[in-house]
Amino acid sequence: MTQPGVYPSLPELESIGLTFPRSVSYQLPTSVLYEEAVKRGEAQIAYRGPLVLNTGRHTGRAVADRFVVEEAQSRGHVWWGKSNKPISEQAFSTLAARMSAYYQHKDIFVQDSFAGADPAHCVPVRVITETALHALFARTLLVRPEGHDFSKHIPEITVLHAPGFHAVPHLDFTRSDSFILLHLTRKMVLIGGTLYAGEIKKAVFSMLNYLMPLKGIMSMHCSANIGKTDKNSALFFGLSGTGKTTLSADPERGLIGDDEHAWSDEGVYNYEGGCYAKVIRLNAEEEPEIFGRTQAFGTIVENVVMDPVSRRLNLDDARITENTRAAYPLALVSYAVHPSMGGHPKDIVLLTCDAFGVMPPLAMLTPSQAMYHFISGYSAKVAGTEVGLGKEPEATFSTCFGAPFMILHPKVYAELLRDKIQRHGSRCWLVNTGWTGGGVGVGRRMKISHTRALLRAALSGELAGVRTIVEPAFGLTVPLECKGVPAEVLLPRQTWPDPHVYDQKAGELAALFKSNFAQYANELPKEIAAAGPP
Repeated sequence: MTQPGVYPSLPELESIGLTFPRSVSYQLPTSVLYEEAVKRGEAQIAYRGPLVLNTGRHTGRAVADRFVVEEAQSRGHVWWGKSNKPISEQAFSTLAARMSAYYQHKDIFVQDSFAGADPAHCVPVRVITETALHALFARTLLVRPEGHDFSKHIPEITVLHAPGFHAVPHLDFTRSDSFILLHLTRKMVLIGGTLYAGEIKKAVFSMLNYLMPLKGIMSMHCSANIGKTDKNSALFFGLSGTGKTTLSADPERGLIGDDEHAWSDEGVYNYEGGCYAKVIRLNAEEEPEIFGRTQAFGTIVENVVMDPVSRRLNLDDARITENTRAAYPLALVSYAVHPSMGGHPKDIVLLTCDAFGVMPPLAMLTPSQAMYHFISGYSAKVAGTEVGLGKEPEATFSTCFGAPFMILHPKVYAELLRDKIQRHGSRCWLVNTGWTGGGVGVGRRMKISHTRALLRAALSGELAGVRTIVEPAFGLTVPLECKGVPAEVLLPRQTWPDPHVYDQKAGELAALFKSNFAQYANELPKEIAAAGPP
């Protein structure tokens, strides 16, 4: 490439069909991208400096519009199904050509960076977009090593991003005018018809979930942190809303990252250089670090309601969406570790937000139980978070706590995780950040203070010698005492007004676990299938 700046054209772009642009802005710094985003009407500056983006009709990922190119080299590796829907190579090539034509005589923003904080395993990435705002997002979320010479950058993954370009479904074989297409062999991603910035992040993650396991590296949808004194790292798996970002952001531990990581033979490292935190109803007292980032220059805030006069943000207002987000660089997090790496995890925490209120706040897992719950990926959706949900919570099972991003069959990730747990002796835990004393509308949400106390006790080893009991509904080993947590909270059945109603609800959820796991039972060792609810 060349040095940062604005150019009439660049040969590297012409080689992939991007010819005759009006201008090419390469590697512009944050301050310049801020100015460009505001000048071009892509975003507004809020009180204290964050950029505010309204993503329009797409306030989340367009899951149904994501396709994987079906071609000879990668076909046999892909876990085809709901998450990985096939599209032909011809359709991909045609759409790529049309996108190239769309880019003619337009301004193009290019950001080069890496996926991966470990220099031994990082993957060079190039994001090409028509907006300064999304170029800034890519610059914020990916890794930019200090002092790296990007003039020699050769991308392995290329993302072509054009939110203003729309597909024609009957011509392009897409579901709608929005699309996310992944070509695994060419390592190229096409994104169009959506302003939601998270599509860039998750498209790169999906590509890594294909590439890295084939090299023996475990690719994970999890957050990670590390002890400041003992240097023991911990992983936190969980779906959106279960607490990955909140619980890994512990001032008493160093933050490695909040969402996407890899586990190599050397240890754990973050794929990203930034965080993409959910900020709806964020509490300044309970989560001061994340709250502070929503009030700072260098942060991109998505779909948060802003007062048009004072420019102050209202994080409690969900009129646009429940899925409000803030993207900010890890460098702004006071307790983040640099580089974003840690040793082999001593603890693995599986997070669930159980809206039925029947799962314990913390349970100790055997390796087989950990595999069972990792494959299950259970959480629950609550009315208000998604269109179409009724008053009752809805159980959801997302394999490996990230099914929409997992390109390979779940057993590949499960076997990698099992082998690493056995090799390094990691302790495994299940933590429920959802409800207790009853389900939604009856019980109450687990206190963050109780969850933090349980986690700190688990990670420090304080729970090693306490009395335990195996609860009957799920066969989980539960501690009977923990400093800072009332004893009755530890056993959810004791928090319900009517224990018989608890038994009924727990039985219903256990049956859902069994029904969901049946699809994998024949492809996994019997001891894993036997580790579910008795």
